[in-house]
Amino acid sequence: MKKTLFYAVLLLITIAAPYLFPDYGTQLATLWLMIIVALTWDMTGGQMGYNSLGNIFFYGTGMYVAALITIGMVHPIGEYTDASRSELMLFTEGQYFTGLIVGSLGAGLFCALSAVIIGYITFGLRGPYFAIGTLGVAIAAGELVSNWDWVGGGQGIQLPVYPGDLDTGKVVFYFLFAITGVALFIFLKWLYSTRFGAAINAIRDDEEKAEAMGIHTMRYKLTAWALSAFFVGVAGGISAFQLIHFEPLETAYQTINLGIFMVVCVLLGGKGTLWGPVVGAILFHVIKEVTWNYLLGWQWVALGALIVVTVVYFQDGIMGWLMHNKPEWFGMRVEKKEQEGTA
Repeated sequence: MKKTLFYAVLLLITIAAPYLFPDYGTQLATLWLMIIVALTWDMTGGQMGYNSLGNIFFYGTGMYVAALITIGMVHPIGEYTDASRSELMLFTEGQYFTGLIVGSLGAGLFCALSAVIIGYITFGLRGPYFAIGTLGVAIAAGELVSNWDWVGGGQGIQLPVYPGDLDTGKVVFYFLFAITGVALFIFLKWLYSTRFGAAINAIRDDEEKAEAMGIHTMRYKLTAWALSAFFVGVAGGISAFQLIHFEPLETAYQTINLGIFMVVCVLLGGKGTLWGPVVGAILFHVIKEVTWNYLLGWQWVALGALIVVTVVYFQDGIMGWLMHNKPEWFGMRVEKKEQEGTA
């Protein structure tokens, strides 16, 4: 009963947020983006023990795939992305929303397929080698796209503006991110309770023993990364329409920003827990917004200090620390031993 009430309150807050705080629509949408990328990173990094530094590849690729699908359904892509074109290429309202939906879903599917292909190579690596290998994939993709004129090159891609009131557009994008985030959370809550969740946890604890027990580890690893990539790709597709204009290195494949932020969110909240990435993303996003607005010039120092404090004092993250110090909050029964002897 308490859990039902708790989730009902959270749902009401989610629905009411953009109307209660209309001036912070973009920030609230970004908060949901942070929750999505944190939850998806934890699928492989926390639940499976494969710490990737290249999940930003799926975000950037999702942006480009969604944009190219949208453009390709209406105009020749090469002509649209040509920096020297003088012709005005427009989109109708129907074409815009069709592109938004089809493009975002197509981006998710493309990224899932990419994860399977890349995974066959990178999952042969372990530990820091896997992290560096995936980071290399993301960096290489950004450089490749920035030199590919057919997709806009270094200038990026300009998508059409939301066809309507811009304030309404902010609410629309907020709910697109929120629906994706809620669907992802519900899906993961179910997934982690199944045999699949137990299998990827076994891989995290000891992959060799998991193999010996008959678990097809490569199949589970590829599936987990593909599922993660699908949701990141969808989020990237939505972001492409929200941002309108995006560039390959500064916006899409931003390895030193969002690529790092998603990892920090999970470390802050607690790896390998369902709520850890959510709590970490919310706290990190609030700290980021405060420092970026009131400590401009020192924001990276504040971020570095946050990482140091987390690693030194909260190695299991906030959720891990709470589970250890307040187990009764999580329904864990702790029996206190009575002291023996007389005073």
